[in-house]
Amino acid sequence: MAVFNINITSDPVCPHCYMAKRRLDRAIQLYKRVVPDGSKDTFVINWKAFYLDSSSPKVGIPISQRMEQRFGTASDNMIHRLTMIGRAEGVEFTMDSKIGNTRDAHRLVYLAGLKGPETQNELVSVLFRSYFEESGDITDHGMLLDVAEKAGLDREEAKKWLEGEDGGAEVDREAEAARKRGVRGVPNLVINDNIVIEGAEDVQSFLEHLTTAREAC
Repeated sequence: MAVFNINITSDPVCPHCYMAKRRLDRAIQLYKRVVPDGSKDTFVINWKAFYLDSSSPKVGIPISQRMEQRFGTASDNMIHRLTMIGRAEGVEFTMDSKIGNTRDAHRLVYLAGLKGPETQNELVSVLFRSYFEESGDITDHGMLLDVAEKAGLDREEAKKWLEGEDGGAEVDREAEAARKRGVRGVPNLVINDNIVIEGAEDVQSFLEHLTTAREAC
């Protein structure tokens, strides 16, 4: 039985990270169906923090507004392209979601990780869906608490966690560690410490990486 340890460096406001997660999930399902004895293999996914935009406001603003601030007239084409990419994956991006500082969202992901990788992975799924498809505000503790509860965390525990600074130093260190190893954009995936994948590759490419990693086990 092979064990795959997959570390994913990401930022919850990165649409390509959402696409990467959905494609990786599909690749793992496909792997278990088509690879001999693949259903017996184990996949452990851990999520690591990255800050795409350290200047993001503390209070969320609409994605479209922030993109216009950063990219000017090019933002319309970028939004259209993201919309098309999302639809190809069965995702309807809502451009009225609010973007902002993601540190608290990362702290919540870290808390979920303390409960185990399966809990963390489920929380990340709910977080992406709530933010990108349900007009979420990444800076809003109310939304983050709803995400925590849907993912199986205790709401009161998550509330106390977010109200303090728990996990803050840890996610800052994760983001800094990513920078030090040369990560400049996300998603960045590392399989079993030796296969590095940059960007949201397609399902077939992810499957090929997984089969290569299995051969090395």
